[in-house]
Amino acid sequence: MNTCLHTADFFGWANQQAALLRAGRIAEIDREHLAEEIEDMGKSQHRELINRLTVLFLHLLKWQYQPGYQSNSWRYTIEEQREQIADHLQDNPSLKQKLPESIERAYKYARTGAARETGLPKSTFPEICPWSLEQAFDDEFWPA
Repeated sequence: MNTCLHTADFFGWANQQAALLRAGRIAEIDREHLAEEIEDMGKSQHRELINRLTVLFLHLLKWQYQPGYQSNSWRYTIEEQREQIADHLQDNPSLKQKLPESIERAYKYARTGAARETGLPKSTFPEICPWSLEQAFDDEFWPA
C-alpha cells in the first residue's frame, strides 16, 4: 500500500482506507497512519471541549467583572456554550473523565482572554476557576 498517499492526498487516502476496511482487506490497510488519524480524532474532540469551555468561562468572567457591559450577545453566547458543551459531552461521554483537566486549561485561557478583551489586569481575575462545574453549566447561574 502506498502510504505516501496519506501525505499527498489525504482525502483520497481516507476514502481508500475506508474502502479497504469495508472490503475486509485488512492486510492492505495503512495501519500506522490510520491509527494516528483515529487518535487525532479523539484529540480533536477534547480540544473542542476545551475551546467551548474557554468561551463559556471568558463570557462568565466578562459578565461578572464588567456588569455595565452585559448584553444579550454575552447572554446568548453563555447559553449557547452551555448547550453545546452538554451536547458534546452527551455525544462523547468518555470526555467527562477529562473535565477537571479541561476546566483547568480552559479557565487559564479564558482568564488571559478576559484580561485582553476587558483591558483589566489579569490579576483582577481569580487564578483558579471560581465556579463549580454545576454552576458553570447551570442555566440559572449568572455570576454577580
